[in-house]
Amino acid sequence: MSKVILITGASSGIGAITARYLTAQGYRVYGTSRNPKKTDQEFELIRLDVLDNNSIEEAVTNIIEKEGRLDVLINNAGMGITGPIEETPTHEMRRVFETNFFGAVEVIKVVLPQMRKQKSGLVINVTSVAGYMGLPFRGVYSATKGALELITEALSMETKPFNIKVTNVAPGDFATNIASGRYHSPVLKNSPYAETYQKNLDLMNEHVDSGKDPIMMAKAIGKIIESSNPKIHYKVGEFMQKFSIVLKRVLPDRMYEKLIMNHYKL
Repeated sequence: MSKVILITGASSGIGAITARYLTAQGYRVYGTSRNPKKTDQEFELIRLDVLDNNSIEEAVTNIIEKEGRLDVLINNAGMGITGPIEETPTHEMRRVFETNFFGAVEVIKVVLPQMRKQKSGLVINVTSVAGYMGLPFRGVYSATKGALELITEALSMETKPFNIKVTNVAPGDFATNIASGRYHSPVLKNSPYAETYQKNLDLMNEHVDSGKDPIMMAKAIGKIIESSNPKIHYKVGEFMQKFSIVLKRVLPDRMYEKLIMNHYKL
């Protein structure tokens, strides 16, 4: 029987490409969007807002009523944020945590009872290579994804007795429209960070524009779904981005910090 898959944030970018790829592989895929419109998507796009618990409950209930099961949750919905920590409004920081971390947790809470009832299930949290390190002017984003990485580890142990597998996949830079959905703290004319922040904004956008094809992520997620014993952590992207995680483990803190600062021209 074809597995039933729910992918949050599937109206564009990695989510949409993954949903199309998995549909082509024969899975029964439900993608979600806060405001789904009629499109030519090959998969069904339904309404789900990770900040609205009622919409989460309704979406999951409808899928289970229609399919009788839910085999895989791919927590992909998220948003970016940039800016000097000192100048980023705290309410914007909270909004990104609500989306990237608490939103993902709320969806997990709603699907777990069905997976426990089935005695099987797989949760894949889409995090980020940035979640393994604090990056200048992306510190809040790094923190949200780092938090999701850690809760994945805890949840994996808690749900193992129910034959539910929990993992995450951390992408590096991919050519998507993520930059358009970011919250950017404005570059303030008289700010002590103005020059370095602007330079880093330009660098971030360059990295996304020249990023890898998102189909790499879709294929990596497909392999995780087919794995009988998935790892807890996966990284997908440029070699050096993945290698930077290894370097952080082995280098002294200040040496690693210097490497990051040189990379970001600080």
